[in-house]
Amino acid sequence: MNESEKQYFSISETAEIFGVKASLLRSWENEFELLQPFKNQKGTRFFTQKDMEVIRTILYLTKEKGYTLKGAKEAIRGDFSNTATPAEIVHKLNTVKDFLLEIKKNL
Repeated sequence: MNESEKQYFSISETAEIFGVKASLLRSWENEFELLQPFKNQKGTRFFTQKDMEVIRTILYLTKEKGYTLKGAKEAIRGDFSNTATPAEIVHKLNTVKDFLLEIKKNL
């Protein structure tokens, strides 16, 4: 099952998908209002597809665009729909690139 088919991701799965530490995701949860993973009675976090989009956007803004966390927070708060689009495009392009590199390797 790939990322787009799954509805909930554990914090360890999410951290692995994005190549970050779980502690970073927990800290972002406090920083970004839009990042609100579901927590069960034990307090275990489960990230939804919307949360994954928010994380992807935060990473895009901080790693690709060079925003500070404060700047990323303002950009997301101001108009999330406009900031999500470039992040989603970058993610899809990287997925296609990885797929093509895999095909090339197998030729």
